Amino acid sequence: MDSWVRFNAQSQAKERLIRAAQYACMLLGHTLQKTRAASELHRTVSDLEAHMSLTRKLLRLGNSVEALQAAKRTIHLSDSVLRLCLTISHLNRAMYFTCDNVLWAGKTGLLSKLDQQKWSQRSFRYYLFALILNLTRDVYELCLLLDAEARHRSTKSPPPPCDSSTLPADHLSTSSSSSALPTAVAPPLACLRRRLHQALTVLHNNPPLLLDLLKNACDIFIPLDRLGIYRTGPGFVGTCGLASSVLSILTVVQPWLKLKP
Repeated sequence: MDSWVRFNAQSQAKERLIRAAQYACMLLGHTLQKTRAASELHRTVSDLEAHMSLTRKLLRLGNSVEALQAAKRTIHLSDSVLRLCLTISHLNRAMYFTCDNVLWAGKTGLLSKLDQQKWSQRSFRYYLFALILNLTRDVYELCLLLDAEARHRSTKSPPPPCDSSTLPADHLSTSSSSSALPTAVAPPLACLRRRLHQALTVLHNNPPLLLDLLKNACDIFIPLDRLGIYRTGPGFVGTCGLASSVLSILTVVQPWLKLKP
């Protein structure tokens, strides 16, 4: 089992490169269609995208085994939230890859009577649920880091209070009728800006979490569009797929950028 996982990992870099090329072709095809370019060129780009999609499905044969192995590892995590999110996410990825393998067999003619639309929708449902769990994990880890940062700051100096004392003196000296709205609105906005700044600072100091969050945020639009839940169009899907593919390639080139566990 371990030897198969190691062998399968060698093909993941190729699969991600082909994935980037596939979504680049999708984006290019959408651009050509909007600019009303030659239909022959548009057809060639569309055929190339379909061939790359089929090649990716071939390279993903056996990925379900790796996903099950990952689920076996994460089920022993001490953190209950991470254990739940990661284990169920890996199990959904295993089902997604299984459906994708069946779909590959249908597209190649091995299963000529396969309902490809049905299996495609089924695979994207598993993919969507896995991405939702991955995003939940990212947000949870971000909250943990923010709490740790808040505790660290509290030991050094107390945070600025979110009340009327944060307003400038000229606001406090105005009449009650004119200062009622700023007093009610400004403090929450100041707190929101401060917390947003803290979140951006934490993400900047944790590149693996930032890359994983961006990658999952880009990827989630793909199944949402394919399932008809939130239509964005091939241009936007191609852009998101290309961006997430580049981020995935970065984690292969620089393994320390991969979020663990």
